[in-house]
Amino acid sequence: MSLASVSIDRVRGLRLRVPGSTSNLGPGFDALGLALQVYLHLDVIGGADDGAGQLHFTFEGGAPPGDNAIAAAIVDEARRRRVRLPSLHFAVRSTIPVQAGLGSSAAAIVAGLRVVHALCANQDQADDDGDLGRLLDAATAIEGHPDNVSASILGGLTASSQGPGGVTSVASAWPARVRVVIATPRVGLATAKARGVLPATLSRADAVFNVQRTALLLQAVHTGHLDALAAALDDRLHQPYRAPLVPGLPDALAFRHPTVLGAFLSGAGPSIGAFVLDDAGAAERFFTDLYARLGLPCDVRTLDVHQPDAVRARIAPPGVPSGPVLPSGVSA
Repeated sequence: MSLASVSIDRVRGLRLRVPGSTSNLGPGFDALGLALQVYLHLDVIGGADDGAGQLHFTFEGGAPPGDNAIAAAIVDEARRRRVRLPSLHFAVRSTIPVQAGLGSSAAAIVAGLRVVHALCANQDQADDDGDLGRLLDAATAIEGHPDNVSASILGGLTASSQGPGGVTSVASAWPARVRVVIATPRVGLATAKARGVLPATLSRADAVFNVQRTALLLQAVHTGHLDALAAALDDRLHQPYRAPLVPGLPDALAFRHPTVLGAFLSGAGPSIGAFVLDDAGAAERFFTDLYARLGLPCDVRTLDVHQPDAVRARIAPPGVPSGPVLPSGVSA
């Protein structure tokens, strides 16, 4: 089967802005995401309709370490759609720190996929819901879990699940008064390493513990009972096992102050987040002092949530229901 050619004219001058994110939010492992006002910006600044598919990138401040996730997502999606790419030149700048638990790889994957979706837009003749579903499914297939990519695609607070028909994800607005203080110690932590320390199985008591707190977290946010967040952010699935890899995490989880609603490990870490009401000063001072005592350089920033345009959702088509599963734990 021959490949279909797509023209650079469909993306000439394309400018993308993809938000970073925090995920898990304590108990919601691989399910909850929250889009933040840190961004990956990608501009198409040139290219040629030569069918060669040469991808050139200019990164402001230098290329990030590791593989180029934007390029990998473009190549993967073009192969899946069986299209022949034009050669493209991109300019990239990002305020999302890499290997920090703030969704840098998810944002890069989403940016790459959106380039191919734009190239194929006229060819697809797809409605917005169909394109959204393809984007979520493709991004999750590459990333391996839907929490960060859903937040980068939909914005706001997202709850997501994977099923035989694809990814189902629902996004809603986040309370504007609640800001996120993020402390990022300069100790890179690869997601693979952070996942490698997780247990293959959980006790029923620990599974129930996390289900209860995930439900409580969502209800607290949506009803405005924000004083319940401190209890809702507790976790037994991943944070206790990752604590040895994340300097300062036990101290942060134990920190209490009237303006601080609770703290959590951001994604796989090493960033730690704290939800604050209006005044971020106490949390900022706490993190600054904590890492000074530990002798570690640390970037502390206070971020607002990247809100969705409206309540948005993608409901995956039904697939074959899964039957009862014997105790085998959760995915690590």
